Amino acid sequence: MSAGFTPPGYRWFQFLRNTPARVGIYTGVCLSLVFVAWILIANRIPFLEPLARQRNIAATLLLILIAAMPVVRFLRSPADLLLSGLLAWSLFTLTYRVLTFFFELLEEYYSAFHVFVMGAIAYLLCATLSWVGMIVWRARAANDTHSSR
Repeated sequence: MSAGFTPPGYRWFQFLRNTPARVGIYTGVCLSLVFVAWILIANRIPFLEPLARQRNIAATLLLILIAAMPVVRFLRSPADLLLSGLLAWSLFTLTYRVLTFFFELLEEYYSAFHVFVMGAIAYLLCATLSWVGMIVWRARAANDTHSSR
């Protein structure tokens, strides 16, 4: 058996070797699963209706925590942060769009386009702040090396 053997269909998964893509896909899947669970619990389990506020707060906090994973992971790499975040949010938006077919009132609050734009702006803002922070950090590091002479 040769050392360079690759199983059939292996090339389909080469994109998962890219860390930002892998983190983005995992984050998007987690966001989608939490959102689907939130919508199903809110609409299909009526005896939890008295706890609606607590349910919504818990689900929102969980979504924010999961959405922050690419930001925390790629804080010092703005391009990877943006790629990972936009990939995750695209998967979430796709899930939101599919759910609007079954739950018509979702489209009444926000369209899928609005959901995508809100997430994209948030990740763009985080990537921009990360980029500015990296510039300041590098400038201070360069200034420290020059002043110690």
